[in-house]
Amino acid sequence: MYAVSVNETRFEYDINSLVKAFYPQETVKVITPDMSEEKRKECTESLRLEITLANEGAQLRFTEKDLCKGQEPLRYWQAEAGCRENENFKAYKVGFKRFLYRTLSEHTGKSLPWGNLTGIRPAKIAMGMLEEGRKEEEILHFMQEEYFVSPGKAKLGLEIAKREKALLSEAHFEDGFSLYVGIPFCPTTCLYCSFTSFPVRLYQKQVDLYLDCLIREMKAAKEIAGSRILDSVYIGGGTPTTLEPGQLERLLAALKETFDFSTVREFTVEAGRADSITREKLEVLKAYGVERISINPQTMKEETLRIIGRQASPAQVREAFALAREVGDFNINMDIILGLPKETAEDVSKTMDEIRALAPDSLTVHSLAVKRASKLSKWIQENGMEALRNTEETMEIAANGARAMSMHPYYLYRQKNMSGNFENVGYAKEGCDGLYNILIMEEVQTILALGAGSITKRVYPDGRIERCENVKEVAQYIERIDEMIERKRVLFGD
Repeated sequence: MYAVSVNETRFEYDINSLVKAFYPQETVKVITPDMSEEKRKECTESLRLEITLANEGAQLRFTEKDLCKGQEPLRYWQAEAGCRENENFKAYKVGFKRFLYRTLSEHTGKSLPWGNLTGIRPAKIAMGMLEEGRKEEEILHFMQEEYFVSPGKAKLGLEIAKREKALLSEAHFEDGFSLYVGIPFCPTTCLYCSFTSFPVRLYQKQVDLYLDCLIREMKAAKEIAGSRILDSVYIGGGTPTTLEPGQLERLLAALKETFDFSTVREFTVEAGRADSITREKLEVLKAYGVERISINPQTMKEETLRIIGRQASPAQVREAFALAREVGDFNINMDIILGLPKETAEDVSKTMDEIRALAPDSLTVHSLAVKRASKLSKWIQENGMEALRNTEETMEIAANGARAMSMHPYYLYRQKNMSGNFENVGYAKEGCDGLYNILIMEEVQTILALGAGSITKRVYPDGRIERCENVKEVAQYIERIDEMIERKRVLFGD
């Protein structure tokens, strides 16, 4: 454990995120004044860094547990006069994060690809500066100097911001919305997964009842949306194609009957798992106008697939992909994850070679994120963090592979505890970008979300965002469907 104490209940997220990025193999705990005495005692033995915040600046003190020979235990930062006052508190936070990053970088001899950025949307900075009319050179310089972002990542952020700006220019913000429909069932639960998903074989008797409730929520959502224009529809999960063909048709028919699809620019269904895909299901998707699907191998290495709990073999992925090409003119996305257990750069190269041979329309490259709610946390305890290796080399292999397929990067986001402190990037051929992916990340449009574990986001004209969540467990969702609907009515009741 790497414990950090701070004398105020401020910046806990940023402190935790930055320290964890420099010490990925450690469990990081931030000790604050409001922490219980019992928890403080648990962490004190592992105390390695003490932070003292004050009006005039901050002090960092490394304990003997984290000092190498010749290193000074104390570091000081002097804040600009008055920057801790309420109206300028952001300047204090920015200055403190720069100080913390520089100190940890000098102390460890490391630098991070995204510098001291701890949010999930690095392209937001570049996007804002583009909208202000700033020049590209100025934006790149600012990101590198202000946030210590590497030159390569600064260029990536700017490239994506420019493309997002163009793609969003036709979206309806104030008078529009997008729809998310969650199907929380999967063939199995993957090692790394923290999403709402339940093994479909154990929930077969509840699926039809779940769809009953989902359609009820759908009809209520139509009333709640009112005259808003529907831009995109995304059916995710879980794995939506775990539904039987008749169930899938029932869901899609209800959607088309309930909502006006004449304005929909993108209709996506995550087929996801190759072991859930059949010709009959693909034909249902085609018949109801689904344009974009995902067939996600994550890796084409059989040994890794077994470790992470995915039943579909590389051969099944190839067969499912060929079937989808045969059945319909789908925009097919594929997902891969870098940093999976025991995977090397050579393994990533082989996966990319196989994906290039299939020639999908888009590719999403994920950096493995270690979520507390996933089985991966336990696997790491048993096998060690060093078994997960995502590097600049593997990121380059994936990026070069995407560009070799004539794809450009179009959206980007980051998560806590990502392997290598890298990012997730969506690549697409011209005209195949995923609009919903951008909308959900940039949070510029209202998202009405249906189904267990989904989160509705209402975006106001002033940029303010309010949320309401559906319960995650299937039985609870079914039992409390009226409450889930009422939550949305309250959120949208002006």
